Amino acid sequence: MRTAYSVETVRAAERRLMEALPDGGLMRRAAAGLAVVCGEALGRVYGARVVLLVGSGDNGGDALHAGARLARRGAGVTAVLISPERAHAAGLAALIAAGGRTADVSDTEVVRRADLVVDGITGIGGRGGLRPEAVPLARAAHQGRGVVVAVDLPSGVDAGSGEVAGEAVRADVTVTFGAYKPGLLIDPGRGYAGAVRLVDIGLDLGVGPGPEKDRVPGHSDHSGQAVTAELEALQYADVAALLPLPAAESDKYRRGVVGVAAGSARYPGAAVLAVAGALRGGAGAVRYSGHSADAVIARYPETLVSGGRPSEAGRVQAWVVGPGLGNGTEAQEALHDVLASDVPVLMDADALHLADRDAVRGRGAPTLLTPHAGEAASLLGSDRAEIERERLAAVRELASRYGATVLLKGSTTLIAAPSGGPVRVNATGTPWLATAGAGDVLSGLAGSLLAAGLDALDAGSAGAYLHGLAARHAADGAPIGAHDVADAIPVAWRDVRAL
Repeated sequence: MRTAYSVETVRAAERRLMEALPDGGLMRRAAAGLAVVCGEALGRVYGARVVLLVGSGDNGGDALHAGARLARRGAGVTAVLISPERAHAAGLAALIAAGGRTADVSDTEVVRRADLVVDGITGIGGRGGLRPEAVPLARAAHQGRGVVVAVDLPSGVDAGSGEVAGEAVRADVTVTFGAYKPGLLIDPGRGYAGAVRLVDIGLDLGVGPGPEKDRVPGHSDHSGQAVTAELEALQYADVAALLPLPAAESDKYRRGVVGVAAGSARYPGAAVLAVAGALRGGAGAVRYSGHSADAVIARYPETLVSGGRPSEAGRVQAWVVGPGLGNGTEAQEALHDVLASDVPVLMDADALHLADRDAVRGRGAPTLLTPHAGEAASLLGSDRAEIERERLAAVRELASRYGATVLLKGSTTLIAAPSGGPVRVNATGTPWLATAGAGDVLSGLAGSLLAAGLDALDAGSAGAYLHGLAARHAADGAPIGAHDVADAIPVAWRDVRAL
């Protein structure tokens, strides 16, 4: 599992480590790791043209020391000093002693000609995008032929949220030190980071109270408070450990039954797609309740269908409600019926528009909300642009306000629990997944995992992971439909379990 920590946590750990090391020791460690990655990106260091974009902070110092190492290996290294009077003195001296040189901030041509550009303009405390004098350099790096390597994170990206408020450097590779920062895992920042390489510099980081599997014994911030990660990104092994597997004595009821209340005369396809996801999500059976029973049974005859109220469909271990449900009286009654049940409920699409916050908060069983940015904006009384800018804050606020686990869909999907703790982030999807009905498939899939016994956070996280991976398998570089995603879920499942 990848874990990302707040800027404050990382800085506190760095201060403790610096106190234990000789003066400049931590920067030299970081620079050594940075130089190794730069050398790998170049392939052949001797004779390569390397340009350092150097700001006034420690990231600029890291870039200068790494540049000195590359210069000693035969690279021609030029440092563009954005604030010459504030450049890291020891780093600059090391570069000059190794044969490097400096260039004026206006020299964008040297950036375009470089084989490799190292972005050390701002650090993890940077806010609000690049300063005006740095913008032409960032543009030249993007236009040039060289590989762009960012130090710790691309300059102009907010380390804590991934927000890009203005122009930012677009990196091919980001070398981050000691720990991942949230802005490297959440869009739009993730899209600026390229491939992320983590360099171990010896930081003492651990996570605090939470599931036993997530704890590192004996770790704290030395103030008596346990240190908790901001984000968690599941990997194959984590998801494989969550997926339900039938035992020899299992039958369809022991494996769990998921109910689907979805579809309408206008949107029968939403019901079919939600059922498609549910059938492939690990539960033993799917009960469908609604007006699209004929369409569902025609496509999936194994479904147990009912035309009455959801509470009359039979016993289930979880409900999925909302896709294509509509907003009329019958839709409202179906939602009320589902929310009154004593089993976990996943709410999507029309159920979110009809949602009553008090009704959701008052439930005794877990609830999982799965909005996209537009739906999240409606639930929070905000606008979509604000949600897209501040996705991490939005998903946390929704989870707190509704007392529910929230899965905020997007190019990076975020899943937050109402109790707080690390937010899960998932980036397995593909732009081809932006297609009508794909969210209905995700609802059925995650709902089925709920019925199979996963808690809401794990069901949302594993569902999003499999859904994105299935889309990648289905697309393989070409357009897909939602039904293709559903059909590829078994492929994704086997892929994850193969490790």
